[in-house]
Amino acid sequence: MLGMLSFLNQAQAQQQPNMLVSLLPFVVIFIIFYLLLILPAKKKQKKHIEMINSLKPGAKVMTSGGIIGTIMGVKERTFELKIANNVKIEISKNAIATVLTETNKNPEK
Repeated sequence: MLGMLSFLNQAQAQQQPNMLVSLLPFVVIFIIFYLLLILPAKKKQKKHIEMINSLKPGAKVMTSGGIIGTIMGVKERTFELKIANNVKIEISKNAIATVLTETNKNPEK
């Protein structure tokens, strides 16, 4: 009987995996998640911030809501955007989606 109990204890000790081995799949999943989702999003956000900081009055832009206009003034957190004759609106800097150049003046095409 005592021999059988010691055999069971040895079998249980052999079945318990190492803590590091059990955490390895989670670490691998986190690394994959970081490389596929977080890193590209950071790069895109950095590029967008650089684009916003480089905008000057006279630049033609399109907002995330689809409003196309010309920047008339730059403030700390907002732009003054001219969207028609005698029509100016103030929008958040984060609302700028793209800068329109000669090649992409018609964004729907």
